[in-house]
Amino acid sequence: MINVPELGFDVVATVTSQQGSCEFDYKVGDEVRFCGKTIEGTTCMGAMTCLVPAAYALKYGAAFPWESDKSRLIVACPDAGNPVVFELKRQ
Repeated sequence: MINVPELGFDVVATVTSQQGSCEFDYKVGDEVRFCGKTIEGTTCMGAMTCLVPAAYALKYGAAFPWESDKSRLIVACPDAGNPVVFELKRQ
């Protein structure tokens, strides 16, 4: 069982891939940080629709059976024509 801090774990979403033309100009290596009660970094609302539920789950100890590393999750923004892929990692 994971001992979860009161405000949950910090979670960092790192851009691992970007194709096409991203309106928010995300580049490989860019980060969005979910720390305590704040979100730091460029916050595209389209990407947030995928990042927030995943970050919230990781923040409070969720593990995903299809991931070999149970402290991470790969998600993509919903813009199929210009996908940005993020790796979320519990800190």
